[in-house]
Amino acid sequence: MKNISSFASEYDVIIVGARAAGAGTALLLGRAGLRVLMVDRGRYGSDTLSTHALMRGGVLQLARWGVLPSVQDAGTPPVRRATFVYEGEALSVPIKSRGGVDALYAPRRTVLDPILVDAAAAAGVDVAYGTALLNILRESDGRVSGVVLRGEWGRTERVMSRMVVGADGLRSLFGGLVNAATTRAGTAAAATVFGYWAGIGVDEYRWYYSPGLSAGAIPTNEGLTCIFASVPANGFSDRFGGDVAGGYRRVLAEVAADLTAPMANGRLVGHLHGFPGHAGFLRRATGRGWALVGDAAYFKDPLTAHGITDALIEAEYLARAIATGSDAALDAYADDRDRRAATIFEVTDRIASFGWSMDEARALHKRLAEAMALEAKALDTLALEGAPA
Repeated sequence: MKNISSFASEYDVIIVGARAAGAGTALLLGRAGLRVLMVDRGRYGSDTLSTHALMRGGVLQLARWGVLPSVQDAGTPPVRRATFVYEGEALSVPIKSRGGVDALYAPRRTVLDPILVDAAAAAGVDVAYGTALLNILRESDGRVSGVVLRGEWGRTERVMSRMVVGADGLRSLFGGLVNAATTRAGTAAAATVFGYWAGIGVDEYRWYYSPGLSAGAIPTNEGLTCIFASVPANGFSDRFGGDVAGGYRRVLAEVAADLTAPMANGRLVGHLHGFPGHAGFLRRATGRGWALVGDAAYFKDPLTAHGITDALIEAEYLARAIATGSDAALDAYADDRDRRAATIFEVTDRIASFGWSMDEARALHKRLAEAMALEAKALDTLALEGAPA
């Protein structure tokens, strides 16, 4: 991937943020023949906090875009079963083959994001890392018409575009600059501590639930397993304060006792990471000359591990709306996004509350599975319609 050293004076679309949502959107717009600039203030191939786990809709997108083989070639292990453990009682669900996809995957972001960026660059997208958004440009009627950027070479430049997309994450600077309104706010949040373990031997998604606690084990690249422990956000200090490693092990011993022996014989690679929690939200996804995608537009608690899948799905819906070139299509996209998001957002917020009984937890996961099945079915329709144009 070539990091460009200068910008054209004008693009069809500028995308701020080169993670999964931004790179997926750029890839599709580039393939549709639009002139696209994608910028990111970070470094190519850098890591970020992530749940890693892709659900069926996310894997279907990677397969349809032709990049799943690269994820597989990077040594990302196939996941063919998900096991839910409710206070010690296990329920295993096999991953059925559908649409040419017979497994799920949980790639590290050091694997997934560069693959998508490379595919976008191959589609003709200009990519600039080490480039910060400073401000937006507006026409006299208020329509967004470009951005002010500072590149890694230190110059500040004004770059024009008929559409600017903010894909710059949970605390989106771009979303603030365009005053994107919050249209729905969650009421709950989970705090999480996680680490990468060698020698665990988990080959499935494992999700654990006990009163007031949750945990998971997710196999990822390099033979590692991402193991997380979650509690209500307001209990983060009580559980982890002053002794993060001890709190992490104590929570896992309570909710996921079957991981205790593998962890004793395994090895923590690197250090533990923490996320104190953040309530979910939906922001207005589009406006005059702008759009949001990924966590910048729609964030929900990581406890249901659906964020990357959402990013990949919404990248395509948004790219299709942008490619039409009409404000009406963008408005319709924003309304449809809210409709698509409603059930999974609601269920995730309830799961993140930790206010459920085991019976309710089972019912919530059944409802979540039904919503994800409908999500995957809708992608079949997109496949029949062909690529964005």
